[in-house]
Amino acid sequence: MRQTLDPVWQVRGTSWLWDEEARNQICAASEVWSLRQFLRAKGQWPDDLPSNGGRTLVVAGLDGSLDLLTPTDAEAWLGDAIKPAILSFQDEYEGDAALAFWLPGGHNRVRANAATDEVGWLCHAPHGHQIDLGRILWGQANEYPQEILLRDGGRPAGLFHLRIT
Repeated sequence: MRQTLDPVWQVRGTSWLWDEEARNQICAASEVWSLRQFLRAKGQWPDDLPSNGGRTLVVAGLDGSLDLLTPTDAEAWLGDAIKPAILSFQDEYEGDAALAFWLPGGHNRVRANAATDEVGWLCHAPHGHQIDLGRILWGQANEYPQEILLRDGGRPAGLFHLRIT
């Protein structure tokens, strides 16, 4: 999977962050929206986003919601509720704003296949199933997500995708 040191993820595209330092670069903890707030805002986005000088929205709770669902229900919900909200956000801000999902345990749950660049979410026990995020959220455009690096040689802080289609 390609990697990026470019801070473009802080002002454009969609990211899935699991590194606290990365999250702190774009927002204060009090600025994080709940997943419920995010889904309710679909189609009624604010003029000014709460973080990063009005350029970024950070959303928490996706991981917990996925854990409450069976893998089959989680896949359906991602495709039927989360992806349309992401697309609505992108359309509203015409790609000139960043959306970041805060996944504090994501470093253990987001799995990238090095051979294919497929990205999956490891479901919470007892399921042990992996949800194919790439297929559901970005239509198998596996060459596009990039691992976010905060410094050369560092561990990935998250994943960045410039535009979901």
